[in-house]
Amino acid sequence: MILTDTRDATTPDARALRRTCAVTASLLALMAAAPALAQTAPAPDVQPGQIAPSQEIPDETGVVNRILVQGNQRIDQTTVLSYLPIQPGDTIDPVILDVAIRTLTRTQLFADVQIGLEADGDLVVNIVENPIINQVVFEGNGAITEDKLREEVTISPRGIYTRARVQEDVGSIIELYRLSGRISATVTPKLVQLDQNRVDVIFEIDEGPETGVRAITFLGNQAFSDSELREVMVTKQSQWWRLFTKNDNYDPNRLDYDREQLRTFYTNRGYYDFRIISAVAELAPDDSAFGITLTLDEGDRYNFGEINVVTENDRLNTDLLEALLPIRTGQLYESDKIESAVDTLTFAAGSAGYAFVDINPTYRPNPETDTVDVTFNIAEGQRVYVERINVVGNTRTIDPVIRRELMLTEGDAFNRALLERSRNNLRALGYFKDVTIEETQGEAPDRSIVNVTVEEQPTGELSVGAGFSSVDSFVVNLGITERNFRGRGQNVVARVEWGSLRQQIDFRFTEPRFLGRDIGAGFDLFHSRYDFQDESSFDYRSTGAGLRLTYPLNGYSRLSTRYFIKDDEIIVPQGFCSGLGGGSRALCEQVGSSLNSSVGYTLLIDRRNDPIRPTRGWTGSLRQDFAGLGGDVNYVKTEVDVTAYYGITPSWIVSVTGSSGYVSGWNGDAVRINDRFFKGGNSFRGFENAGMGPRDLNTNDALGGNFYAVASAELTLPNGLPEEYGIRTSLFADVGTLGVLDNRFTLNSNGLPDPTIADDLSLRASAGLSVHWRSPMGPIRFDFSKILSQEDYDRTETFRFSTSTQF
Repeated sequence: MILTDTRDATTPDARALRRTCAVTASLLALMAAAPALAQTAPAPDVQPGQIAPSQEIPDETGVVNRILVQGNQRIDQTTVLSYLPIQPGDTIDPVILDVAIRTLTRTQLFADVQIGLEADGDLVVNIVENPIINQVVFEGNGAITEDKLREEVTISPRGIYTRARVQEDVGSIIELYRLSGRISATVTPKLVQLDQNRVDVIFEIDEGPETGVRAITFLGNQAFSDSELREVMVTKQSQWWRLFTKNDNYDPNRLDYDREQLRTFYTNRGYYDFRIISAVAELAPDDSAFGITLTLDEGDRYNFGEINVVTENDRLNTDLLEALLPIRTGQLYESDKIESAVDTLTFAAGSAGYAFVDINPTYRPNPETDTVDVTFNIAEGQRVYVERINVVGNTRTIDPVIRRELMLTEGDAFNRALLERSRNNLRALGYFKDVTIEETQGEAPDRSIVNVTVEEQPTGELSVGAGFSSVDSFVVNLGITERNFRGRGQNVVARVEWGSLRQQIDFRFTEPRFLGRDIGAGFDLFHSRYDFQDESSFDYRSTGAGLRLTYPLNGYSRLSTRYFIKDDEIIVPQGFCSGLGGGSRALCEQVGSSLNSSVGYTLLIDRRNDPIRPTRGWTGSLRQDFAGLGGDVNYVKTEVDVTAYYGITPSWIVSVTGSSGYVSGWNGDAVRINDRFFKGGNSFRGFENAGMGPRDLNTNDALGGNFYAVASAELTLPNGLPEEYGIRTSLFADVGTLGVLDNRFTLNSNGLPDPTIADDLSLRASAGLSVHWRSPMGPIRFDFSKILSQEDYDRTETFRFSTSTQF
């Protein structure tokens, strides 16, 4: 019987010798006229999974009577037969046997396969199984942990050992060390034979020294110094203080990235034809560090020349598109502005209904004038319509809640501007951590599929607020809110607050789509008691209910109407308002209960570019309440506030807020103390709750005011901390005034100003630092304040914090 042995022929000479032997044996067999045994010719040694080169195969054939498997220890005979492409009764020839050997070899289960046909028709499959790996051991590693190395290798205990896989793993380990700055690391695999055809695989590692970067040198730079260019690069020179970075070792891939960073740096500063002639890394003789030398050709500094937009479609107005571009002739050439221009044109084309456009900018440099002419070529497809809208990722919020915020429906003409407004609408709900809207090609060229992907976030909130003041006052507030009740977008507030300032039981419910229309409707039930003993020597109790309706006027403004009825009561300590109690007249006239029946409205306008982190635009509101529809209280209260946002950069954002309010009694009524305005705490940083404004100097009670005006400026700035920490810092300045009590409280019986009542509308001002931390338990805010202007009788504080946790 002639057998094929795949273990031999490890060299070309050996393979030639075996082929010669095989041919000779075949000739002798034919000459002897002996029964032929079909078999494969000797094959060169190949790794499991590889295809052996073509072999010289004798031309014997035969019929298989039965198949016998020999040499198997761990692998069941039926498993071997399942891979074998031969069945009893088949007529085989050397080609079929060769295919069978290759098939079994590719399974990587066998180190050697031999197949031969006996004279009686028995097909003998003789196999040598690959060993089973008992354990994988790493020796000599110190710079890289064993867990990290195990992530890189493909072999594992109880797996099958093959030489090819081990060699691949050696390459992966060396590459891992190379990326960590150890260029001279070597890995030697060793095999320890065990019983039962098992092996231990040991990777002996010589890590070698860490190869740092001794110096980064630039040649040919004139516009920027070496130090400026080094700051642009991710690769850094090795220094003793760089303990927590791996960017100070040599990595060719990182150096390629640095080349691109330098190119972007120069082209964003007018150097259109900048290029890097060469980047050479030279290893020191002791293999300790590389020296990197980059040779630059800065070229001349260019400005933008002619800017043109070319489009094949007459429906896209090129004059309008050119006016939208953030590029003007004569401006310094900046490559980033090209990308911004492409985004602007893409958005404009999408707004016109062309979802899929190809915008290709072409450049024509003019070295004589140092200008670059740029032409934006727009190749737009036909007008596109929305074929289908898919909503993905909403595990809690039902589809109709999401779809009703979309400005597009199936069948509408595609409009990118409406798509962006839809995204802002969804983000403004506060239900989702992230919202992405993407369009893909539909079944027809003029059809588009819109995919809305949302990531749910907690919408329930357990709010906790606490504050410390300069006179050791302390307050804790606790409340529970669910903004997306049952995933239907309903807002439910069931709150119990208890603290030194306020005790409150409050239940509110809001249906955002009342009767299936874009009308929000809700009701309020509440009972609260405010403890103003520290601020103004009285307690305020209020029990009531209210109804609310809200509806949109257009895409960016809403009108809310409301009606409230409540029973209010002012409570003072026993004997406080008697002759010996010394209570303030401006307070004592308010003692007792009264019924307040009021109707009001709020007009809200929102023109921000982003509802969560705006960088442009403004938002404003006008609120008015008219009390006197029955009841005991008559007044008109008006409040206005406007906030504008301006992003200097994505990290530097300025916001300016102005607010004012005025309340006036009518029908001969003075404004009661519980209907006046109080400022301080979160509404005016640096001052306690009710810490500023009119005050009775005898009792030191805050009296509130009928008028206030407050302006606040805040600058959000980078703090150098990673974004994942969730810490945002801002500088603030608050300035404002509060005052204008009714004359009956500021004048004495003779009609002269009462010297015990301070009501001078003087300006107060503070400045400081706010720190916002998106902590694991919820958002936390710290305010550090410095008073710039105050009155002697004001109450101030230098530190305040508040926090909330979500569920």
